[in-house]
Order: sequence, then structure tokens, then C-alpha cells
Amino acid sequence: MYSDHVIEIFSILLICNTQILVLATMAPKKQEEPEKKPLIGRIGTNLKIGIVGLPNAGKSTFFNVLTKSQAAAENFPFCTIDPNESRVPVPDPRFDYLVEHYKPASKVPAYLNVVDIAGLVKGAAEGQGLGNAFLSHIKACDAIFYLSRAFDDDEIIHVEGDVNPVRDLEILQLELLLKDEETLKAAIEKIEKNVLRGDKKLKAEYDTYMKIKAHLIDEQKHIRFHDWSAADIEVLNKFLFLTAKPAIYLVNLSEKDYIKKKNKWLPKIKEWVDANDPGALIIPFSAIFENKIFDMPDDERQAYLKEVNATSALDKIIVQGYKALQLQYFFTAGPDEVKAWTIQKSTKAPQAAGRIHTDFEKGFIMAEVMKFDDFKAEGSENAVKAAGKYRQQGRGYVVDDGDIIFFKFNAGAGLKDAKKKP
Repeated sequence: MYSDHVIEIFSILLICNTQILVLATMAPKKQEEPEKKPLIGRIGTNLKIGIVGLPNAGKSTFFNVLTKSQAAAENFPFCTIDPNESRVPVPDPRFDYLVEHYKPASKVPAYLNVVDIAGLVKGAAEGQGLGNAFLSHIKACDAIFYLSRAFDDDEIIHVEGDVNPVRDLEILQLELLLKDEETLKAAIEKIEKNVLRGDKKLKAEYDTYMKIKAHLIDEQKHIRFHDWSAADIEVLNKFLFLTAKPAIYLVNLSEKDYIKKKNKWLPKIKEWVDANDPGALIIPFSAIFENKIFDMPDDERQAYLKEVNATSALDKIIVQGYKALQLQYFFTAGPDEVKAWTIQKSTKAPQAAGRIHTDFEKGFIMAEVMKFDDFKAEGSENAVKAAGKYRQQGRGYVVDDGDIIFFKFNAGAGLKDAKKKP
């Protein structure tokens, strides 16, 4: 017989072990990492954003000022038949600071590729106006500036008879959706018979088509408004659907309304965008205002902007257009050259090095990284090192926007310091 004291000890141990067992069984399960998904759209750094709108919405005037070029801007529909394409430097005070600091012999900013596309009209998906010709031009772009007209001018005709930017946006979005429907139906028709006959190789792709059909055709929603799986995105990227492209809404105001920061259509446009494209960016601007200040001498321009208490919207439009393409850049900087190297978001260090030269990626050893804010705060590379803020990063490092990077790579015949100080 055990004594009461021993029995008490056994009881305590049993309770403790039971608690440990309960705690062990209640331990939280390791959370699964979220699925890593590819981007919807083309892979690369030479991506384009297209300006899409109805005729006489101010697209070409905006494009002319934006790119400092001289595309035709006449007062009749379809003046722009072939798409005009240009590139504009992306404004960035960080780049300007590095140029001022190093005073390099060469300076190369990042660029936004912009395409001015012919005016789209109701029925375009069925061949009205320039029909499929310019819908294919939109397909060749990777993001869209939807430009709508919110100004009255009796001398500039409106293809729909009156100014109503909400209606115009509905026309633009519907035509793109209808064209995607046509593309999807053709794809389904091409493989459906084989799948129904039991072709297992095509079954997964067909199932994705059905998911897209339910969203695009049955629910009449743009493709970008859905959380697609990585496998779905692989299928989507075969087609470059028009409604999968990121969008920014530009509202072209009269000069007077832009300066006053007031227009009767802006609340209605915001209400429509909130309902149809939640979270999308709306940027009011005035093509006439931008054109006017573009032609002024610098001192006169500054005086006028101060007088009317207004600023140009172009810098914001360019920066946001660049971001819509899922692009960013890192810097290489030195007395010979300061350059912004365009990469896609989530790019790792070896692939970023490959933007400079393929050998940099093949023989990648490390990336020596300074954050721009650290460089500016400390004043020099040596000061950043002294402050312990100079980092050596390996292959897994995901490059941040605005990193200042020097790469080291193995050139084959021994280690060479490939710090890219142009």
C-alpha cells in the first residue's frame, strides 16, 4: 500500500502530465505560407501604359504635353489612327539628389512608356469605328489610363452628343469586356469538344476557362476584380485579356475647373469608380492647363502657378502610371554615371544584377546595398558604412525600390569586384 503522501505526489504528476498533454495537443498548427503568385500580364521591364478614351476627350493633347512630342490633335474622331508611342522620364527627387551629389558625366532616369491609342467608340468590339485595330493596340499595352472628358466646349464635338464622363467610362469598360468575352468564347470552343471526349491533358485548362467564364461573362465583371490562383494566372497570361490590365482614371477638366478644384462630374465619377473599380486611383487634370504652362518660360510659369495656386498633375500621373505597371528601380551611382535600373516588383538581387549585364547574374556573389534614406542622412558611402548601415545581401535578397546597389560577381578567372560605379 502506498502512503497518502505518495498517492498525493502521483496525483500531482498525473495532473501535470495531463496539462502538458493538453497543451501539446492545443499547440497552434504551423500556418501555411500564402501562395506565391505570378503577376497577371507580361514579364519584363519594357512595359507600356496606354491612354484609352472616347474621341475628342483630350488624349492626344495630354500625350503631347506628357511626352513633349507633337502628335496630331485635331477636332475630329479617329485623328489618331496608328498609336503614337513615346517615353517620359519618371520624376524622382531621390534621383535628383544623387545627380546633385555625384555630379556625374551621365545621368539616366527611369522611363515610362506611354501609348496614345485612337478614340474608342460604342460598338468597337463589333467593329464600329476603328474596331479591332485599336483594341489590339490596347492588348499590346500592360496598363491603362482611362481618360474621360469632364469639360464643356461647343467647339469640340462629343461623339455621343453631350458630355457625360460616367456614361463614357461605362462605354469604355463594356467594350473591353465584350472583346474579352469574344476571346474567351473562341478559346473555350477550341478545346471543349476534346475535353468532353475525355482529354485529360486539357481538363485543368478547361476548368480555368469555366472559372473565367463565370466571372467575366456570367457576372459581367472585369478579370482584374478576382483573386486568381497561380495556375489560373498561367492560363490568363496566354491571352493578355484587356480587362485584366491595371487601370488609372484620368479626368480631363477645363482650366477654370482645375484651378478651382471643383467640377460637377467629379463626385459622380468617384461614386461610379468606387462601385465598379473599388480602390482605383482617380487623378483630375486639365490638358489645356498643362499645355498652357508647358509653353511658358520657367520664371513666367512659376509666377503663374503661384498666382492661381495650382500645380501640374503630370508628375503624379507619370509616377502612378509607372507603379501601375508593377515596376520599380534601383540605383547605381558614381562620378561617371547615376542610373535608375528598371525591374519588376519582387525581383531578387541576381536578376536585378542581370539588368546591368548577364554576366552579373550568372556569376553573382553578393549585392552591397545602401538604402537611399541612409545615404542621404549620413552624407556619403563611407559614412553609411561607419554607421553600420551598409549591407551585404545574398541571392535571396528582394530588391527594394530606390536601393543603391553595388554588385560583386565571379567573372570566371578569379574574383573581380564588379561594383557598378559607371
